Amino acid sequence: MQSPSRVLGSNPSGPQLDEYLKSISSEQTPDPEIKSYPDAVYFNFYSLGLSLLFTPTNGYKPKTGLSRAELRETDLVLDSVDIYNKQTKTGHSSTGPRQYSSFPALPISIPKPDTPDSTLEVTLNTTGKDFVGFLGEPSRKGGGGGPAGGSIGIWCEWKAAGVMVEFGGDDSKSWDRGKDAVWSVLTFFKPDISAGASAK
Repeated sequence: MQSPSRVLGSNPSGPQLDEYLKSISSEQTPDPEIKSYPDAVYFNFYSLGLSLLFTPTNGYKPKTGLSRAELRETDLVLDSVDIYNKQTKTGHSSTGPRQYSSFPALPISIPKPDTPDSTLEVTLNTTGKDFVGFLGEPSRKGGGGGPAGGSIGIWCEWKAAGVMVEFGGDDSKSWDRGKDAVWSVLTFFKPDISAGASAK
């Protein structure tokens, strides 16, 4: 499946986004759980392993806790897309009320910024080594600090590709073993063209 980057900039009821959601749903597209804040609105599709972050525009500041019917959808723009890989979660129980399933429409094709015809096919088992081997060294990275750092798993961001990857499982706790860590969350955002130019 193509990267969800193509639907960035859509509003929640936009035809392109609606078509994308239908393409990944084996049945009728489920209703999302809505979480609204003055600077962000989340549409969480737990059964699809998908979360959409919309940014308010035109001076719109949604109140906290609005339902979908109360939102001004024409003033919301899709800023980023999170895709989840449930199998990489460690044995710790989630503190949240719900957990995401794995995204059902894998593999996802991530094009290389300077060679769009060349793509990385992301499956449930794609590792840190696979991402770095294809996209090169990340623009930013963090995590992997162990208990002293809050036991945050490692993450990498490639601005020119518009992709951030969080890794899960025991291998994600240390950069020494990070190459073998499998992704847990893929975030797609608008690529930073200037980042690609400066990296050359």
